[in-house]
Amino acid sequence: MRGIVALVAVGALLPASAAATSSAVPGASGPRPGPRGVTTTASAPSAASISSPASVTAAAGPSLGPAGEAARKPYMGWSSYSMQVYSNDGGNWISAAQIMAQSDAMHKKLQPYGYEYINIDAAWNGGIDEYGRPVPSKKLYPNGLQAVINHIHANGQKVGLYSIPGISKAVLDANLPVYGHPGCTTGDLAKQPLQQGDYWGFGYRIDMTKPCAQGYIDSIVDLLASWGVDFLKFDSVTPGSGKNDLSLDARDEVKGWSQALARHNIWLELSWALDINYADYWKQWANGWRVDWDVECYCPGEALTAWPNISRLFPKVADWWRHGGPGGWNDLDSLNAGNGTMDGLTKDERRTAATLWAVSAAPFYIGNDMTKLDSYGLELLTNREVIAVNQAGRPAQPVSTKTNRQVWYSLNADSSYTVALFNLGTTEADMTANWADLGLDGSATVRDLWAKKELGKFASGYTAATVPPHGVRLFKVTPQKDSVIRVNDDDLRVSYDGVWQRNGNREVPAVSEPLTVAVTDSGAEPAGKAAATGVRTVELNNDDPQIVYTGSWSRSTGRGFGDYQDDVQYTETNGDAFTHTFVGTGVDYVTETDSSQGEVDIYVDGAFKETVNTHSEARAAQQTVYSISDLPNGSHTIRGVKKSGSFMLVDKLVVRQESLLNPGTAAFDKSPSAQADVSTEIGRDPGELVAIANGGTDLVKGNDYTVDGRVVTIKKEYLAAQPTGTTKLDFRFRGDYRDDVHAATANGAAIEFAFRGTGVDWVTALGPDQGEADIYIDGKLIDRVNLFNQTRVTTRQVFTHPGLKDGQHTLRIVKVSGDVLRSDVIRYTIARLH
Repeated sequence: MRGIVALVAVGALLPASAAATSSAVPGASGPRPGPRGVTTTASAPSAASISSPASVTAAAGPSLGPAGEAARKPYMGWSSYSMQVYSNDGGNWISAAQIMAQSDAMHKKLQPYGYEYINIDAAWNGGIDEYGRPVPSKKLYPNGLQAVINHIHANGQKVGLYSIPGISKAVLDANLPVYGHPGCTTGDLAKQPLQQGDYWGFGYRIDMTKPCAQGYIDSIVDLLASWGVDFLKFDSVTPGSGKNDLSLDARDEVKGWSQALARHNIWLELSWALDINYADYWKQWANGWRVDWDVECYCPGEALTAWPNISRLFPKVADWWRHGGPGGWNDLDSLNAGNGTMDGLTKDERRTAATLWAVSAAPFYIGNDMTKLDSYGLELLTNREVIAVNQAGRPAQPVSTKTNRQVWYSLNADSSYTVALFNLGTTEADMTANWADLGLDGSATVRDLWAKKELGKFASGYTAATVPPHGVRLFKVTPQKDSVIRVNDDDLRVSYDGVWQRNGNREVPAVSEPLTVAVTDSGAEPAGKAAATGVRTVELNNDDPQIVYTGSWSRSTGRGFGDYQDDVQYTETNGDAFTHTFVGTGVDYVTETDSSQGEVDIYVDGAFKETVNTHSEARAAQQTVYSISDLPNGSHTIRGVKKSGSFMLVDKLVVRQESLLNPGTAAFDKSPSAQADVSTEIGRDPGELVAIANGGTDLVKGNDYTVDGRVVTIKKEYLAAQPTGTTKLDFRFRGDYRDDVHAATANGAAIEFAFRGTGVDWVTALGPDQGEADIYIDGKLIDRVNLFNQTRVTTRQVFTHPGLKDGQHTLRIVKVSGDVLRSDVIRYTIARLH
């Protein structure tokens, strides 16, 4: 969101000033308030004539978006907007002298390391020409914007500009001819009846069903291309940009701009906070998309950003990571880590931000004044090993988000791993990366990428000592000879032919559930009696470690207001959030309501659901302000983000799960005459029961319990040894690897995976809806496997092929029959890392 520079729509066009209302500048909408209530204006000169468009190049391949080959890797560069905010001078900061100074500074300090884009953000234009196309500001660029662009290109760099969707009322009313499209006029381009085109309401939606609409966009893009523009940021794109309810929808215009830009191989970057429900659409038409709100803190003259604006990105990236890859990248906004006097971050936080951008394969562009980078900032921004992580284009994923001490990793094309240990907590901690959590079975060597130091060889994992609060460690983990690597179905290295869907209620999650046994010694309680349970609820107090808080949260205890367990978690900072990942079918957010509280945005599985209001004139405890039920039984994530009010509170979360135990409770009397075995029926195939544990110690099958079909019996001899009170026996069930699968229904749908190794296995689900699949190695049919089973079961090895010659190989799996084919894990053995 661009909250400090006044914008207008110029037929999907660009920032100009409110002062331009007296000229031909369209969209005279007046100044726009920023996030902190600051209102700014900028003056604009009169329109000027524009040169005719240059010839166009061949269209880029659709798989790489409009930029073509340039988008195989995340772009590296600089964006003006953070300094526009910091300077508190709106669009005036992006003058010709300033932009050329930034270009020169990049050329000297950063360009040798791969930085090449100079992106000029909102407020660069000053009006329109006689065809409704943008005219650069004469005030900012007295010698013409072309001179600035030529300077940037002479430095061997690329230049970017900025636009928004829609067409302004002024351009509609002017009814201007469309350049190069006889018979087309701008007055005919808007959807009827008129619909708001952008978040701020500067213009109206363009009706892309009209050929003249595409012609108008083409004419603008051809003009930009004639200037030598290499990049376009398209802001206020919906669904997203604060509007996810389809009341605003710019998707058809995104497509139109993409098609126009593709003819010139111009990079298209979408902004801001794009709706993840339409990720496939953004991937089809764009080269990048912002996943969250602005990173700037809107603290003019004080700081560019703040730690809460960095920490809030982690749950967003955990939602979005699998959508990034060659051709289109998850954009985290400007990396403001280049100067400690203006960043608003500590040294540890600056390195954490740089690491998150690097391992996320996010566009690596900074927002600092490049003429004032400090030595530590240059050290962060020019570490070639860290840059290589970013440019490898392998977005990292978290092992778990149920903690503030998070391990993130990615599997590289050469079978090495990139591993980051992020301490998002408030105290230092030892942090461990276990190889098994990464999918690595075997030993590995470890290299510290920030320290540029080899740390040695480790059998099963590595522990980093005293990772500071808000700090990070970054490693390259290199598997050793004969290691086995497990690749999940959503890994970037796995490709799919045909129509495939991840999960879609075809997955089975790993889950645990307690059998609660009331142990007495009175002889009064009947043994083995309990009520059947179909759904059970799990209450998590606000201080449960599985609830992850990002931002500046504190805990208040002994309040005496009737809160659950007499405590709450609270924050005073907008943008701070809580996140909880759970297995179940529903969840409730329970908190206080009070006059000091305001609105909270709720997201489930990355998708915005609604804004709930926790304000009330009188205090009320344990209020359910948000509830969702009937989710597919599986893994889900709820996130609440503070939007307004003095405080946001969390009291507890209530999770609903399908019960796998019937009954889920029992009673056992230790009196010798009353002792009896306790039995329960499990709701999954008995082969899916991994273990039963008591206080972390597994019971011994045969000695402590037996399994007969779906009936599990806990022996009375074991229960008699338990103390009186409540004994909770934890039943652990396996699920699909990492709780997800990919599935296809059409015969001929295929999976392909290239690897270097000496053997390969396929591990997947079996079920009554599945049939046969053909397995090919290096193009040769090796086997036809049957995936049918009377019941749905998980993680079964259905194919193995050892003894391959060490070298490059390709595994291909093709659906032959059955209602559905599920794929879960590909496992391969490496002889050594080459």
